[in-house]
Amino acid sequence: MLTYLILCGGLLGLFLGGDLLVRGASAIAVRLGMSPMVIGLTIVGFGTSTPELLVSLNAALNGQSGIAIGNVVGSNIANLLLILGLAALIAPVESRFQDNRGDLFWMCGAVIILPVLFYSGHIGRIEGFVLALGLVSYLVLRLRGARDGELTVDAAPLWRSLLITALGLAAVMAGAHYLVQSATIIARDWGVSEAMIGLSIVAIGTSLPELATTCVAAFRGQRDIALGNVIGSNIFNVLGILGITALIAPIPVDARFLTLDTPFVIAVSLIILALIAWRNGFGRIVGLAMLATYAGYIAYSAMI
Repeated sequence: MLTYLILCGGLLGLFLGGDLLVRGASAIAVRLGMSPMVIGLTIVGFGTSTPELLVSLNAALNGQSGIAIGNVVGSNIANLLLILGLAALIAPVESRFQDNRGDLFWMCGAVIILPVLFYSGHIGRIEGFVLALGLVSYLVLRLRGARDGELTVDAAPLWRSLLITALGLAAVMAGAHYLVQSATIIARDWGVSEAMIGLSIVAIGTSLPELATTCVAAFRGQRDIALGNVIGSNIFNVLGILGITALIAPIPVDARFLTLDTPFVIAVSLIILALIAWRNGFGRIVGLAMLATYAGYIAYSAMI
């Protein structure tokens, strides 16, 4: 009974924190004259990926490579299909392709290199260094010339916006921690395998900060933050989390990631790229299709 109460408390922390995080990030963007998309890609996107980093590091250090890699790949799939799908149901996902094509290409490029990394059955420190270097390169390129306006003196004080953002981020991280912890205990009691826990329960659980933040942003009309959060999180998951984790503790790779999950996340990433390039976004019908696809993927994964 206590485990279920902790799970509910984690959910509450996620969504209350998500609201604070979006409010604070939007205020920072206004105060610094930066676009909401850049804030979503960096502060919000990377910040909400902190649970994935902590979970993958802990799993790798404990020899649970299935959870370490499944968390990263599964989180990227959940971000694209589950989170963007739900966001599209709240409000159509709209973004000019010309404004963020570079970020979309980085997101797709990050997952396209995964088969090369996984082919040897092992991600070592050299590969981890290359991935981490890629993340640094992305940040340097993205933040160069990120401002799209002047400093707004009349906006809320920067310290207050930073405090609200930090409180929101702390709340979603705490909520994600307790939710994942309780859900994993429940799943193990039900006899769910480690790989499946990594790809589904832990991946969805550590993506809940992104879910809360993206859905709140969509509801509040901050569509650039909603999309930027997902793109930034997916880039950080591959380049940052896999890179840092492999630098600290090299990771063995299960063959299933090379044959099933990685091709799937590549295909989904390219489809999202095509939708935004073709129509500058997508609406509720596509959102429903994304949710159905995600449900099918989870069901199929559970059977193999």
